[in-house]
Amino acid sequence: MSLTFCVPCLMGVEGLVADELRFGGYSQVEAENGRVFFAGEMEDAARANIWLRCGERVLLRMGAFPARTFEELFEGVRAVSWEQFIPKDGAFPVKGYSIRSLLHSVPTCQSIIKKAVVSRLSDTYHLGRLPETGSIYQIQFSILNDRAEVFLDTTGTPLYKRGYKREQTDASLRETLAAAMVKISRYKGKEPFYDMLCGAGTIPIEAAMASLSIAPGANRTFEAEGWSFFDTGVFRRLREEAREGAKRETLPVVAMDMDPQAIELTRQNARRAGVEQSIEIRQGMLSDWRVSKGETGVFMTDPPYGIRLSGREQAVSLYREMGRVLAGAPGMRQYILSPEEQFEEYYGKKSSRKRKLYNGMIKCYLYMYY
Repeated sequence: MSLTFCVPCLMGVEGLVADELRFGGYSQVEAENGRVFFAGEMEDAARANIWLRCGERVLLRMGAFPARTFEELFEGVRAVSWEQFIPKDGAFPVKGYSIRSLLHSVPTCQSIIKKAVVSRLSDTYHLGRLPETGSIYQIQFSILNDRAEVFLDTTGTPLYKRGYKREQTDASLRETLAAAMVKISRYKGKEPFYDMLCGAGTIPIEAAMASLSIAPGANRTFEAEGWSFFDTGVFRRLREEAREGAKRETLPVVAMDMDPQAIELTRQNARRAGVEQSIEIRQGMLSDWRVSKGETGVFMTDPPYGIRLSGREQAVSLYREMGRVLAGAPGMRQYILSPEEQFEEYYGKKSSRKRKLYNGMIKCYLYMYY
């Protein structure tokens, strides 16, 4: 049975997610703002959950229809064949959002959708009351410009939670965004890679995982593993295949930070991610880093933003210091994520290119120097 799946993603990385899916052999891949669709079966959804590096979750699309009134919303949801997927004891909580639509009350929309699904399943299973004591089938909805879409969430805990970061620094970068930055750089593990302000180590860890073909979802579970309408053993099989295909070798990846606590956190995270022996982790100051004029490779970092007024002066000083340190290595490709509109001025050099990305709700630019 061919199904339609939706992969929500951070704004600015839709093309990268689409490329991941196309290169992975998925069909009917189409990118939109903040999400990418593909067609397939539940095995394809399982593989996407285990292997996608830049997507946030994998949703099974159940239906789409106009929803200008609560009656239209109720009837549209009730027309969906929920019984093909949700068993009589399945639990089906509802969450979602509404943007630029007449039906703007999210709690009311949640209630209407819940009632519609209850009505459909109660009639199908001939039950006056649905127990909802079994596995969770999380329903998600979106209402945009008076058009509703309803989904089942196959993922559960978002994909950026790989499982290797149990503690974080105050401004830890989301794993999916770090993976997107690595993908933009086209880093393959063959040349030196430096993050001299590594924080929790997210960027070098994601660079190492991609270079070593370590599946980001190989060591976690997913919501759909508790579902009953397909053979969920496919998750176990795909995870085993992914683990067998992972490489174990030393890479020219360096993670450095001046904070000893950040270095210890990076070491713990790298150990859980399976890459501690593959990258060099060391404590040090950015100003102590000596870059030779002919040195090549990749420098990539997510420096402190200084969003709070008290921290902006420090952030600007850090940008200037980075510019001075790297000025002597014109052959090194540089990728720096920052929300600072005047970053190039402080860095001392106009970027070759910049790309708008969102770190959560913060609009940033990835400043690229080739």
